[in-house]
Amino acid sequence: MRHLWSFLAGLVVAPVTWVLVTLGQDGSGRTVDRWVEIGTSNSANLIEPAAYLAVGGVLLGLLGTLRTSPLGPLVAGLLLAAPYVGMFVSPFQVRDRIPDGWKVFGDPLPLHVPVANGTLFLIGLLLVVATFSGQRWRRWPRPVAEPTPTPAEGPDRNEFTLTDWPPAGAADRDTTPPSLGYPDPTPTEPLPRRTGGESPWSAPPRGATRSEEDTTEIR
Repeated sequence: MRHLWSFLAGLVVAPVTWVLVTLGQDGSGRTVDRWVEIGTSNSANLIEPAAYLAVGGVLLGLLGTLRTSPLGPLVAGLLLAAPYVGMFVSPFQVRDRIPDGWKVFGDPLPLHVPVANGTLFLIGLLLVVATFSGQRWRRWPRPVAEPTPTPAEGPDRNEFTLTDWPPAGAADRDTTPPSLGYPDPTPTEPLPRRTGGESPWSAPPRGATRSEEDTTEIR
């Protein structure tokens, strides 16, 4: 589709450029000749022909540099160079086939001027040569969208809720803290009781009193 639009653009730009170059060249030539005749100049008289040439240059620049398709510059270049090439074969027939006597905004439109001085041939060759760039036949690369990172499978550690506690299987696991390398403490064995009598530290039975010897011995 882009080649079709480029082809149509070439068909339109070629005749429009021919008309703009003709108006610019004829207006500039008549203005300069008039300055020579009267011996003075006025730069404002060149604004109109310069505007025609500027618009024609912008159209040719867009057609020759845009990388939409090289088919448009190729078609426009061949159409613009064809009249001058025909001058080598049959100059009088080519000259007679060029319309004459047209006017644009009251200004004469001598279309044979850019053909006779070779301007159209020069522009046509520039457009034809511009199509021999290999990059012009390739489509502009399209940016590739970066894939959106997907979250890893499983629960997110940052999204902790009370419903996640205790974790599954926690009741089946041993919650005893691991040993730090120290030997396990052993229960202290009770002191052996004294044989052959009652321990001096044992309390006397209720209602009994200690003898004087026992009290002295404790002291």
